[in-house]
Amino acid sequence: MLPEGNELPVSTYQAKKLMCPMGLEIQRIHACPNDCMLYRNEDKDLHQCKVCGTSRYKRGKPTDNVDSDVSENGPPAKLLWYLPIIPRLKRLFANEKDAKLLRWHAEDRKNNGKMRHMADSLQWKIFDKDFEEFGDEIRNIRFGLSSDGINPFRDLRSRHSTWPVLLCIYNLPPWLCMKRKYIMMSLLIQGPKQPGNDIDVYLQPLVDEMMELWSTGIHVYDAYKKEYFQLRAMLFYTINDFPAYGNLSGYSTKGKKECPIYEENTHSIWLTNCKKPEFMWHRRELAENHPYRKKSDLFDGTIEERKLPPPLDGETTLSKVANINVVLGKKGFGPPKGIWKKKSIFWKLPYWKHLRVRHCLDVTHIEKNVCESLIGLLLNIPRKTKDGIKVRRDMELMNIGPELQPKDIDGRSTKFLPPACYTMSKVPSGYSANIRKLVSMKDLKLHGMKSHDYHVIDPDVLDEYQRDIILTLCKLEMYFPPSFFDVMVHLVSHIVGEIKACGPVFLRYMYPFKRYMGTLKGYVRNLNRPEGSTVEGYASEEVIEFCTNYMNGFKSVRIPQSHHEGRLSGQGTLGRKTCYSNVADYQEAHFNVLQHTTSIDPFIQEHMSLLRQQNR
Repeated sequence: MLPEGNELPVSTYQAKKLMCPMGLEIQRIHACPNDCMLYRNEDKDLHQCKVCGTSRYKRGKPTDNVDSDVSENGPPAKLLWYLPIIPRLKRLFANEKDAKLLRWHAEDRKNNGKMRHMADSLQWKIFDKDFEEFGDEIRNIRFGLSSDGINPFRDLRSRHSTWPVLLCIYNLPPWLCMKRKYIMMSLLIQGPKQPGNDIDVYLQPLVDEMMELWSTGIHVYDAYKKEYFQLRAMLFYTINDFPAYGNLSGYSTKGKKECPIYEENTHSIWLTNCKKPEFMWHRRELAENHPYRKKSDLFDGTIEERKLPPPLDGETTLSKVANINVVLGKKGFGPPKGIWKKKSIFWKLPYWKHLRVRHCLDVTHIEKNVCESLIGLLLNIPRKTKDGIKVRRDMELMNIGPELQPKDIDGRSTKFLPPACYTMSKVPSGYSANIRKLVSMKDLKLHGMKSHDYHVIDPDVLDEYQRDIILTLCKLEMYFPPSFFDVMVHLVSHIVGEIKACGPVFLRYMYPFKRYMGTLKGYVRNLNRPEGSTVEGYASEEVIEFCTNYMNGFKSVRIPQSHHEGRLSGQGTLGRKTCYSNVADYQEAHFNVLQHTTSIDPFIQEHMSLLRQQNR
């Protein structure tokens, strides 16, 4: 296809050989198929799991002879792909542009009392005060960690779950923190089943490297300052949806004490007919003299005199989990009874107990679930509404809403449910966006709505927002049924508190990580080996992006151009098309424009007069 003398590789094999020296170090670590252990360090030569005794390989019986041929036992039963962080940090500082960007939070950030970056958060400032040696070096890295399951086959019939573990860097400017270029995939856990509570087994290589980066650091060359220095790094917090929150933190996010902020102080009541807990009692978060505390007739018939429980610090939480010893693995005895399932592996980090917020609540899924509950309740969508015969019976047992209690119909076995004041047949005009395309009139359901459709967060005026949130929840308790107030609705009351501690929401929610996981799905070329194909595609793109950093005139592979690029200089973006034509068409178009220009008119008149003189 190419002419002779070209410098491009003539085969995929030669291209891979060319990229191999510049590629990332990828470690393939064998794992027990029951998620009990990793075959690494002193256990790398074992042929069977020392916890459950399962064979390390898909074929062949377990053997005690570690000197036997590994290939006779077949391929490994389960794999973990680990991509070390240290080489990529060295690459970032070896590039002058990236090394300068990693200083942005301390040198170029506007410090006028407003919150626009993680460096403006309370947790960042307290950490620098507690660890002055770490905070004095502005180049030390602060990471955010996120993990979630993806289906690499893009087929809803498949339940294959692959778990990537992603890291983002908070030293960068806020418009670059969540870009593809600066999101690092550190781990890829093979499916087909999710690791669940045993994810700590697979996090061991990452935690070991994070401990090295914290204690001794690494010797790195700074291309911007033209000097060597000792780089250290720390994990600022994790960002996950609520089920993954429980897997990483070790807290049980199911049951009557689902709230990980209040823990034992969580107040809930079990609904007998709905068979689930509800979290309605938000009046205790109001001011002590608020009139809603005494209006028992509008709520559950009681006067609220309790105070808001104080938040728990890291030292107190560590004391609760210090003595929990759980044998991880699918064939273990399971987590102990109580609100804590395990002692998370992150407690090995020396600074973890000093962090005010260790695991962030994901605003993405909170918004989505709360909005779905609201729409399902208000529009009375079948199988989506929180109102029904079961909750009406629970309201009768709780002496709430006597006018809504189910009533008997003469000669019928079914009950009549009186309509509630919040039930609507359609959304009032002017109160929502145009969702016509998302409504199915055939089965009266909403479909195709994504998490992005629910995003309405503004981190300004935090104290006022917190009061409005609690007041709104209390007003909803007056009218909505108890089944509406699940844990997702309750977690809304903690969002503002985490904004104060950890900074703006857009730097710690799942939107960019979800988009990036969609990119990882696109790397899959071999459906028989989806995880290995994903890692190979990721490493190849990393090499290409690394090479383009040293070429002038090339755009970065993983930093898309903004849709608003050029608007400040008067350049339009919407509807703009770039077309290429030949020279004749260009000259004709240029002449046509000149003919309609006022400044050219005197020259045209002079030319016409000359033509009249020469052609009488």
